[in-house]
Amino acid sequence: MSGHSKWHNIRLKKGKVDLVRGKLFSKLAREIAVAAKEGGANPDGNPRLRTAIERAREAGVPNDNITRALQRGAGELAGATYETILYEGYAHGGVAVLVEVLTDNRNRTASDIRSLFARYRGALSAAGSVSWMFDRVGLITLDRSKTKEDDVLSAALDAGAEDVRTVGEVIEVVTPPEQFFKVKQALEGSKLPILSADITLVPKTTVRVEGKDAQHVLQLMDALEDHDDVQHVYANFDIPDEILQQVG
Repeated sequence: MSGHSKWHNIRLKKGKVDLVRGKLFSKLAREIAVAAKEGGANPDGNPRLRTAIERAREAGVPNDNITRALQRGAGELAGATYETILYEGYAHGGVAVLVEVLTDNRNRTASDIRSLFARYRGALSAAGSVSWMFDRVGLITLDRSKTKEDDVLSAALDAGAEDVRTVGEVIEVVTPPEQFFKVKQALEGSKLPILSADITLVPKTTVRVEGKDAQHVLQLMDALEDHDDVQHVYANFDIPDEILQQVG
């Protein structure tokens, strides 16, 4: 699990749950609408939409909210028009950061994101300067205390997973994006305890940061994830667990 994945989990556990849930519901609904608009409203033929709907259901988004988001994406309901933008930059200490947003006002969002980077000693950079450092994969995590790695290996590799590894308290299953749903279904069919599952970006290499440098990095991550237009933040930091726990 990357340092940013650990940080995100700690943040959700210790944050204001109701506030986080409210923001998450809104972001998930926006993702569904955009995915439906760009790739069609049938999740069977639109992997991005299928992932968004599954994430929404796992987060507890009401079915009515999901239906309305699909209708907005299909043009059946009026609503704002959003576009997907990827910002690239560096946090303090040379940490690479990718920020995926859905916005109905490109100028406003660009100004906000630039300001957040500057406030926490980072800076935006040119397109392509950071994205090459990340690979898109399916990532499924399971509770290590409730399953055996051999059981996960058997189910995951037979279904097309690339790798299964133990990282701290979890077991990670890495898949090619096109095999993600097949592997996830195989694990669910084997009654294995999935903690999270998503198609995501993982760094090819990491940057170690500690002390005050780590605090500046995590402050930027926190601020970016809190922004209403930000859907996902990816970073390649490697921060000691004790600092993640303390700051989280």
